[in-house]
Amino acid sequence: MIRFAASAVLALALLLPLPALAAGLPPAKPEEVGLSSARLALIERTLRTEVEQGRIPGAVVLVARKGRTAYLTAVGARDPRSKAPMTPDAIFALASMTKPMASVATMILYEEGRLLLNDPVSKYLPAMGKMQVGVERTDATGKTTVHLVPVEREMTIQDLLRHTSGLTYNGRGSTAVHKLYPETAAVRSAGPDEFIALMAKAPLRFQPGTKWEYSHATDVLGRVVEVVSGSTLGAFLQERVWTLLKMTDTAFWVPGDKQARLALPFDKDPATGKAPDMRDVTAPPKFECGGGCAVGTAGDYARFAQMLLNGGSLDGARILGRKTVEYMTSDHLGPNVSRAGDYSPGDGYGFGLGFAVRTSNGLSSTTGSPGDFHWSGAYGTSFWVDPKEQLVVVAMMVNPSPTRTHYRLLMRSLALQALE
Repeated sequence: MIRFAASAVLALALLLPLPALAAGLPPAKPEEVGLSSARLALIERTLRTEVEQGRIPGAVVLVARKGRTAYLTAVGARDPRSKAPMTPDAIFALASMTKPMASVATMILYEEGRLLLNDPVSKYLPAMGKMQVGVERTDATGKTTVHLVPVEREMTIQDLLRHTSGLTYNGRGSTAVHKLYPETAAVRSAGPDEFIALMAKAPLRFQPGTKWEYSHATDVLGRVVEVVSGSTLGAFLQERVWTLLKMTDTAFWVPGDKQARLALPFDKDPATGKAPDMRDVTAPPKFECGGGCAVGTAGDYARFAQMLLNGGSLDGARILGRKTVEYMTSDHLGPNVSRAGDYSPGDGYGFGLGFAVRTSNGLSSTTGSPGDFHWSGAYGTSFWVDPKEQLVVVAMMVNPSPTRTHYRLLMRSLALQALE
């Protein structure tokens, strides 16, 4: 097992070659940026215990403040079969942490006037304009059927960005409408046009703009980016985001020369006893889905998050305008959007254009600041940005388990308690 103490981060950055840090951010001693080395060390101690007790294979955690990496730790195994140690440059399947990047791609096109947020999605994907809302009715015998009713208005680009489109995921619930959405295997094997055809065949769960529900919306959004830009989502992000931000290991798959750095899961989830159901990221996907197909390192994602914290730029590279980032990280739900049911952001959080956004000091079950924003991935990765504290935290682990929520909250608590 490789362990890096918090107080040794500067030495770590100087000893490791730049590719091993995946570019990352300039290093700093914790005390130089208002963090406590002693209190940051609790992150590593806690994760080491989790690894030793067999709950997670390993993890990489990066804490940056004021634009500099103050803490970087790699614990446990990158490959639990071979016991290959975790390293700071390990590559992780990002799952839904792809969504903020696809959202940024969309807003680049918005800034250039190539799409507007109130545009109907059908302007770019005509098949989506034929969708209707599924209303479930149960008769006296207990049989449930789905009846289709017209939409009151079509879903818009803004609806896709904030998850108010009416779309859902097959596994998001057990209603009759949920069951009409394609299963994971069908989605993974579909090409771009096939994917949109699958979505268009399903009914909407609710009238667009009336309810928040996590969904395939960002996958559809990624296809909009492709249609508008005339390139694949990966090519667009590579040219307009990843290359400019020096995110050298972020892509939609892991090529052969980098696969030795890919972080892998346990054969069986310790919490469920089941084999993990994860996308194969060692070959190019048929569809570069904006909702969950990207891979990357903690250092790369820290650069992306720092760009957002900086108001759209990093190291002289301007990705978005300041007002655009301000708009994206504001709450876009308001009082008229229902959050009934499984509202993932939780109390104290609204939702912006690609992220959950904190709206108050209290209510949430975690510490934080009004205005902080975050998102996470189903395979165990998470990040958040606290503009008030000038803080970026990226926590990477391969934990496609219900316990991943516990680790998201745990890492937030451990990072914020280290502020001086």
